[in-house]
Order: sequence, then C-alpha cells, then structure tokens
Amino acid sequence: MTEHSTVAYQVMWNRLISVVEEQAQALVRTAFSTSVREAGDLSAGVYDTHGQMLAQAVTGTPGHVNAMADAVAHFIRRIGRDTIAEGDIYLTNDPWEGTGHLHDITMVTPSFHKGALVGFFACTAHVVDIGGRGLGADAASVYEEGLYLPIMRFAAKGTVDQTLIQIVRGNVREPDQLIGDLYALASCNDIGHRRLIDMMTEFQLDSLDGIAAFILENSRRATLDRIAALPRQSATGEMTVDGFATPITLKVTLTIHEDRIVSDFTGSSAVDPKGINCPLVYAKAYACYALKCAIAPDIPNNAASLAPFEITAPENTIVNALHPAPVALRHIIGHFVPDTVYGALDQILPGLVPAEGAGCLCNFQLSLRPTADAPPGAIRAEVLTFNSGGTGARPEYDGLNATAFPSGVMTMPVEATEHAGPVIIWRKELRPDSGGAGKQRGGLGQYMVVGARDGHEFDFQAMLDRVDHPARGRRGGGPGAPTTIARDDGTVMNGKGKQFVPHGRRVMMAFPGGAGYGAPAERDPAQIKRDLARGYISTEAAAQTYGLSAQDIASVEAAVRRGDPV
Repeated sequence: MTEHSTVAYQVMWNRLISVVEEQAQALVRTAFSTSVREAGDLSAGVYDTHGQMLAQAVTGTPGHVNAMADAVAHFIRRIGRDTIAEGDIYLTNDPWEGTGHLHDITMVTPSFHKGALVGFFACTAHVVDIGGRGLGADAASVYEEGLYLPIMRFAAKGTVDQTLIQIVRGNVREPDQLIGDLYALASCNDIGHRRLIDMMTEFQLDSLDGIAAFILENSRRATLDRIAALPRQSATGEMTVDGFATPITLKVTLTIHEDRIVSDFTGSSAVDPKGINCPLVYAKAYACYALKCAIAPDIPNNAASLAPFEITAPENTIVNALHPAPVALRHIIGHFVPDTVYGALDQILPGLVPAEGAGCLCNFQLSLRPTADAPPGAIRAEVLTFNSGGTGARPEYDGLNATAFPSGVMTMPVEATEHAGPVIIWRKELRPDSGGAGKQRGGLGQYMVVGARDGHEFDFQAMLDRVDHPARGRRGGGPGAPTTIARDDGTVMNGKGKQFVPHGRRVMMAFPGGAGYGAPAERDPAQIKRDLARGYISTEAAAQTYGLSAQDIASVEAAVRRGDPV
C-alpha cells in the first residue's frame, strides 16, 4: 500500500463522507415507505473490518446513526467472520442489536476489494408495517409488536433468500412495500460499495487500514481535547413526561472527567407495561448526540468521536429495557433524553444549551378500512405520518417552529400523506402563542386536523406526549403550550394508543411548542413586533405577556394591513 500524506488522508476522509451521503440519498430515492422517502427516517454509514464506524451520512436521524454505530460488531459476531463472503448481505430488526424497535430494519453488506474484505456498509430504514399490532404503544411484550428478524443473511454470495422473502410477505399488511424497502436497503449499500471501490482505485489503496487509523485517531484526540477543556463537575438533570398510563421520570447524573463524560441514568422510572420502553442502545444514541451537539458539534461522527461519551443505566429501567419488553414507541422516551441531559449540562455550562422543546415527534398512524356501505374504490391502507412541535429557545436565538429536535426528521408533506392512502388533511398550520415566552421565544407547534375519505373508518394510533407535561423554560423562560387531541365531536382522545374513529369524524390536534429562554421582559421590542406581524403571537400575548403598548400594537396591525415591513 502506498503511504499517504495528511492532506491526502483528509481528502479521502471527505470522500468517504460523500460516499455515505450518496448511499443515503440512494435509499431516499428508492425506498417504498413514505417515512424514508419523505421524512428521511434512515441512516447510512461505512465501517472498517472491525465494525468501527468511519463515516456517517448527514441525511438521517441520530437515533438510527448512533445506534447503528454499535450494530455492525453484532453482525460480525453473529454471522461469524470466517463465513463472510463476497456477495453476502445481512439484515436484522433486533431492537437490542439494531436500532431499538422492530420497525427499523438494518442491513449490512461486506465490501470486498481485490478479493479481500476491506470494510462494511450499513443502512437503516423505518418501515411503515412489520406486522403484529402495528406501530403503537398497546403491546405488552415485543412478541406482539411484529415480525422479528434475527441477524441473518438476506443474500448469500449474491443469491437472495427467497424463503425469507416468503416469510416476510406472509406476516405483514403491506408486503410489496416492505419487500421494496428491503431491496432499496440492499441497493443503497451497493451504491456505497461501488463508490468506495472507485475511491480506493483512485488512491491506490488495497485496504482502509491507513485512512481508518487517521480518521479514528484524529477524531478521538479532537473530542478528548474538547472534554479536557471542560470543568470537572457533576450535575443531575430530571424531567417528567406523560408516559402511557402513568407519568415517567427520566433522571441523569452527568459527570465530566478528564478523558470522558459519564451519563448515569440511575433514578429513572422502571420498565413500563406498554410499548414506550427504550433499549439502552437507543437511549445511548440520543445521549451521545446531545453531548456532541453541545461540546463537539464540528467533529465528524464516528466510532472514536462517540467513544468518550459513556452511557449507563440500571437494567430494566425505562432507558435500558431488556427483552421481551415492548419497545415499539421507544422514540418517545429516547427523544426526551437530550433535554434530560441538557438539564444537567446547563448547571455546569450555563448559557450553552437550549430550553426544553417538544421532544418526541408528534407521529400518528391511521389504519383505514372500508365501511359496510363503502362506495367502489374504497381500500384498506396503513398511513404513517411524521410531524413535529417546536424546539426550545436557544441562549441567543428563538426556537425553531415545527422542527424536529432531536430526531432531525422532516415533516411529511400533506400531498405525500394523502397520496399514501384515503386520508384527508383538513388543516395543517402553525399554532400561534404555543412557543414559550422569553428573551428568546420557543418555537411554535402546529395545528393539524385529519380524517378519512368517504366510505372509510379508521383506527387512530396516537404517539404523542407533552399533553400533561409541556416543555419547561430555562433561565426564566416560560413553558411551551401542551399537546391537545380530540375528535371534532368533542370526544377527548388519549395521547397514546389505538382509538377508533367512525365514518365522517375528524381528529383535531394541537402539537406542543418549545419553551422560552430568559425572562420575557428582556425580549427586544422589535422581535415582539415582528412576531405579532407574522402571527406567531396574538395581540393578547403581545400586551399581557410582553407588555407591548396598545399604540405599538395598533401600528403593527396598520403596517400589516398596508403590507409594509415591520
């Protein structure tokens, strides 16, 4: 192998990041599930021969990427290194060795160059249906939540296992969609492999050992330098969220050492009877993500830059649920992990982290079916849609409206949702006054009203939180608005669980806002006027919460009527 300079290795590193981004984009373009195509609920990465992640795609979610960072080592162990062959493709949806629940399928492909194993490509996609009860919190064990696929061969030496395909097709509601997603996952890994071989040929590489050592050593050193500059302190963060039937406590003690940061979740609630439990691999993914965002956001994500963040939790707590706990909605708890970590970090590094936000995604799934007197053309369908509330205000900036943090997935367009099945989105707009008041305002949530086309009834699977526990402000900031959910006939609905909606009825939702940062009295009057002009706050909030004078309110309203800038 030719020796390379630091500059050449840096070029290769950038090329690897480009390779995995093309890998991810190939999955977006070819996936059948709307959760992948429209929301980007996926991950992609390249690994060395030891299963260490060298680079990840920017497109994707931290929960998938950081959980998948540990997955390839499990594949190597389960498959057996001596049996890995060119043309093999492996898969699993094991919640404890993959990305946390059965609805995520991880696919791993060994990459060979000149007959030798040089690394692996891995990718993950959230699939709309995996059988069982369907995506939701209603199950009492993982056995009810869908089809389990242990780490196994999807293809052996280039030949797809047709028996596996038949088993999968026979156990899910949308077989064409799921099989299409499996082939999309395999194809995107193949795209990554081909681009990697192009790079290795260009740089005359026989293996990735040199570039892997360069990436991992520089990432490790850079991350340790950031940690070493922090104060050696410990602090505890705690928050309460709705849970399923009873509230859930998340608690973390954060301790900064010279060469690592330890997050210990002792004190968190025990495993819940319903499917909101979180395997440690997923809680770890979001705890690491929160710390990297705060401390080392510019250091590329890989095995070495993640290693100094140690995450521990007692077994069978809500953030370290063991098999066979139900885990379908593990994201609800996992998405609150960063706010819990930031509650502790704010005590050590004030002025760095944001206020609490909506946290978990505001997702729901509709299981639609024709009524007894349905007109011709009525169909059965499963429609999953991803939505988001507002993010918490930052120390120097307002929160982001209707933006998913920490998951980073995109909100699904109305058109894509309605195309997926006989669904009508009657309303989807920002929710005024939902962002917590503060020197920096919290991001707005949104209103959403959904129903079915004529001739259909449906089960509505709610996956919401923040109904009883809205986002809390930081440094004097106000809370965000809570979640509300009800039918249009006034029937109050639960934030979680499958609930029947009869023909002609609609579900009306208001998604939560992020909390404010700093005292509202310190907000710049120009920002208050801007928010009023944009409809982000009402005249009542402008006057009562922020103290804007009646004269100023009248001048803003007059400028809006004239179309003048405010």
